[in-house]
Amino acid sequence: MGRIGILGASGRMGRAIAQVCREQGIDVAGGVDRPEFGGEVAPGLSFESDAVALARISDVLVDFSAPSALAGHLAAAQAAGAAIVVGTTGLQREHHHAIDAAARDIAVLQAANTSLGVNLLAHLVRQAASRLGPDWDIEILEMHHRHKVDAPSGTALLLGQAAAEGRGGTLDALNRFDRMGVAAPREEGTIGYASLRGGSVAGDHVTIFAAEGERIELGHRAENRTIFARGAVRAASWLAGKPAGRYAMTDVLDLP
Repeated sequence: MGRIGILGASGRMGRAIAQVCREQGIDVAGGVDRPEFGGEVAPGLSFESDAVALARISDVLVDFSAPSALAGHLAAAQAAGAAIVVGTTGLQREHHHAIDAAARDIAVLQAANTSLGVNLLAHLVRQAASRLGPDWDIEILEMHHRHKVDAPSGTALLLGQAAAEGRGGTLDALNRFDRMGVAAPREEGTIGYASLRGGSVAGDHVTIFAAEGERIELGHRAENRTIFARGAVRAASWLAGKPAGRYAMTDVLDLP
């Protein structure tokens, strides 16, 4: 395992990643954050002047910052030839295009959720959706702390993507985000979402398969952010030295 550089270092995930690295004896090259998010960081973590400088002294960058910063962070990784784990959520189509472009030159692992348990859950959801017919309705329920700004969560969309793939469809065709004002029955085969916000919930996700007279619920509850930090550090350790390409947590877990 080489040196890890943390992007978004003063945020909650940046601090948690620094803590996990210390516990596991992994060398942290430093951290970068936007000026408005500066200030105290986890003990032992120093700021570099910018992402390019950090990338030059890191083998792997771990990015839990903001979508608006992603393009610059990818460019910094490309310039230095460093691999990068992208854990930032709320990404749009243009961000994924930028990741695809960067992956031609460097190893990029993008994950809506770095928890090993959540990624195994997505695998189980995909398998269930592929074996249950369209008469089994799929609904995804998620809850997060009151400060989360995107909805549905990136993890909910990850589970939706898994369900859509299991059904041989696409998210664009099957997703139903809002039923307000829709005076019609549920459309067969679609995937519904419900987002709850409140308190300090780190992340609860349940995928519900409902048919006449029976229901299957596949879920995961995050009790703290350490699970995401541990998964991110494991992903960074796995990604170090990999050839250019786009990778996912399923590769880390060696899932089909």
